[in-house]
Amino acid sequence: MAEMKEWEEGMKTHENVIFSCYGGMSNTGITSALACLEAVKELGLEKVVIGCLAGLALKVKPVVGKTRAAKKVITVDGCPFQCGRKTVEQSGFKLTKSIVLTRDIGMKKKALHEDIGEDIKGVMQYISEDEVRRAKELIVKTILEE
Repeated sequence: MAEMKEWEEGMKTHENVIFSCYGGMSNTGITSALACLEAVKELGLEKVVIGCLAGLALKVKPVVGKTRAAKKVITVDGCPFQCGRKTVEQSGFKLTKSIVLTRDIGMKKKALHEDIGEDIKGVMQYISEDEVRRAKELIVKTILEE
Protein backbone atom coordinates (compact mmCIF):
# COMPACT_ATOMS: atom_id res chain seq x y z
CA MET A 1 0.00 0.00 0.00
CA ALA A 2 1.38 3.41 -1.01
CA GLU A 3 2.13 5.89 1.73
CA MET A 4 -0.27 8.83 1.83
CA LYS A 5 1.30 12.26 1.46
CA GLU A 6 -0.18 14.90 3.73
CA TRP A 7 -1.94 17.72 1.91
CA GLU A 8 0.02 20.96 1.71
CA GLU A 9 -0.97 24.40 0.46
CA GLY A 10 -0.65 24.68 -3.30
CA MET A 11 -1.78 21.08 -3.89
CA LYS A 12 -5.05 20.39 -5.69
CA THR A 13 -8.06 20.23 -3.39
CA HIS A 14 -11.85 20.40 -3.33
CA GLU A 15 -13.44 23.53 -4.82
CA ASN A 16 -15.76 24.20 -1.89
CA VAL A 17 -16.04 23.18 1.75
CA ILE A 18 -19.11 22.65 3.92
CA PHE A 19 -18.89 22.64 7.69
CA SER A 20 -21.81 20.80 9.22
CA CYS A 21 -23.07 20.75 12.75
CA TYR A 22 -23.39 17.03 13.41
CA GLY A 23 -25.21 17.71 16.68
CA GLY A 24 -26.15 14.09 17.31
CA MET A 25 -28.27 14.95 20.31
CA SER A 26 -31.08 16.25 18.11
CA ASN A 27 -32.87 15.58 14.85
CA THR A 28 -31.63 18.86 13.37
CA GLY A 29 -27.93 18.04 13.74
CA ILE A 30 -28.35 14.58 12.23
CA THR A 31 -30.40 16.05 9.38
CA SER A 32 -27.63 18.60 8.74
CA ALA A 33 -25.05 15.81 8.57
CA LEU A 34 -27.14 13.64 6.25
CA ALA A 35 -27.98 16.56 3.95
CA CYS A 36 -24.29 17.49 3.64
CA LEU A 37 -23.39 13.88 2.82
CA GLU A 38 -26.12 13.78 0.17
CA ALA A 39 -24.84 17.04 -1.35
CA VAL A 40 -21.33 15.59 -1.60
CA LYS A 41 -22.70 12.40 -3.14
CA GLU A 42 -24.62 14.45 -5.73
CA LEU A 43 -21.87 16.95 -6.63
CA GLY A 44 -18.75 14.83 -6.10
CA LEU A 45 -15.63 15.32 -4.02
CA GLU A 46 -13.92 17.55 -6.57
CA LYS A 47 -16.76 20.07 -6.20
CA VAL A 48 -17.33 19.89 -2.42
CA VAL A 49 -16.15 18.23 0.77
CA ILE A 50 -17.33 18.26 4.36
CA GLY A 51 -14.70 19.97 6.50
CA CYS A 52 -13.68 19.05 10.04
CA LEU A 53 -14.94 21.65 12.52
CA ALA A 54 -12.71 20.35 15.31
CA GLY A 55 -9.67 20.42 13.02
CA LEU A 56 -10.48 23.98 12.01
CA ALA A 57 -10.86 25.13 15.62
CA LEU A 58 -7.61 23.36 16.57
CA LYS A 59 -5.83 24.95 13.58
CA VAL A 60 -4.88 21.62 11.99
CA LYS A 61 -2.73 22.78 9.08
CA PRO A 62 -4.34 20.78 6.21
CA VAL A 63 -7.88 21.65 7.38
CA VAL A 64 -7.05 25.36 7.59
CA GLY A 65 -5.22 25.25 4.25
CA LYS A 66 -8.04 23.47 2.41
CA THR A 67 -10.53 25.93 3.87
CA ARG A 68 -8.37 28.87 2.79
CA ALA A 69 -8.16 27.39 -0.74
CA ALA A 70 -11.94 26.89 -1.05
CA LYS A 71 -13.97 29.08 -3.39
CA LYS A 72 -16.95 28.88 -1.02
CA VAL A 73 -17.11 28.18 2.70
CA ILE A 74 -20.59 27.20 3.83
CA THR A 75 -21.92 26.20 7.24
CA VAL A 76 -24.99 24.07 7.79
CA ASP A 77 -26.30 24.25 11.33
CA GLY A 78 -29.37 22.48 12.55
CA CYS A 79 -30.50 24.99 15.13
CA PRO A 80 -30.23 28.64 16.20
CA PHE A 81 -27.15 27.94 18.36
CA GLN A 82 -25.20 28.00 15.04
CA CYS A 83 -22.15 26.23 16.51
CA GLY A 84 -20.76 25.51 13.05
CA ARG A 85 -20.98 29.13 11.89
CA LYS A 86 -19.46 30.44 15.12
CA THR A 87 -16.57 27.95 14.97
CA VAL A 88 -15.74 28.85 11.36
CA GLU A 89 -15.92 32.59 12.01
CA GLN A 90 -13.86 32.34 15.23
CA SER A 91 -11.26 30.47 13.16
CA GLY A 92 -10.93 33.60 11.01
CA PHE A 93 -12.93 32.63 7.93
CA LYS A 94 -15.62 34.64 6.13
CA LEU A 95 -18.61 32.56 5.15
CA THR A 96 -20.16 32.46 1.73
CA LYS A 97 -23.40 31.37 3.37
CA SER A 98 -24.73 30.20 6.71
CA ILE A 99 -27.63 27.75 6.46
CA VAL A 100 -29.70 27.10 9.59
CA LEU A 101 -32.26 24.33 9.17
CA THR A 102 -34.72 25.62 11.77
CA ARG A 103 -34.70 29.01 10.04
CA ASP A 104 -34.21 28.11 6.39
CA ILE A 105 -36.37 25.02 5.94
CA GLY A 106 -38.60 25.43 9.00
CA MET A 107 -37.45 22.34 10.91
CA LYS A 108 -38.59 21.80 14.46
CA LYS A 109 -35.81 20.67 16.79
CA LYS A 110 -36.38 17.52 18.82
CA ALA A 111 -33.87 16.46 21.44
CA LEU A 112 -33.22 12.75 21.13
CA HIS A 113 -33.14 12.22 24.91
CA GLU A 114 -36.83 13.07 25.32
CA ASP A 115 -37.96 9.46 24.85
CA ILE A 116 -35.28 7.84 27.02
CA GLY A 117 -36.96 5.68 29.65
CA GLU A 118 -40.15 5.55 27.63
CA ASP A 119 -40.65 4.41 24.04
CA ILE A 120 -37.14 4.76 22.62
CA LYS A 121 -37.15 4.78 18.82
CA GLY A 122 -34.34 4.16 16.36
CA VAL A 123 -32.46 7.34 15.48
CA MET A 124 -33.77 7.41 11.89
CA GLN A 125 -37.35 7.55 13.17
CA TYR A 126 -36.60 11.12 14.29
CA ILE A 127 -35.39 12.09 10.82
CA SER A 128 -37.59 13.21 7.93
CA GLU A 129 -36.42 12.19 4.47
CA ASP A 130 -38.22 15.25 3.11
CA GLU A 131 -36.26 17.58 5.42
CA VAL A 132 -32.97 15.91 4.43
CA ARG A 133 -33.89 16.35 0.75
CA ARG A 134 -34.90 20.01 1.21
CA ALA A 135 -31.72 20.80 3.15
CA LYS A 136 -29.57 19.02 0.53
CA GLU A 137 -31.24 21.00 -2.25
CA LEU A 138 -30.47 24.26 -0.43
CA ILE A 139 -26.82 23.24 0.00
CA VAL A 140 -26.47 22.22 -3.66
CA LYS A 141 -28.12 25.46 -4.82
CA THR A 142 -25.70 27.48 -2.67
CA ILE A 143 -22.68 25.68 -4.09
CA LEU A 144 -23.82 25.99 -7.71
CA GLU A 145 -24.76 29.70 -7.48
CA GLU A 146 -22.32 32.01 -9.22
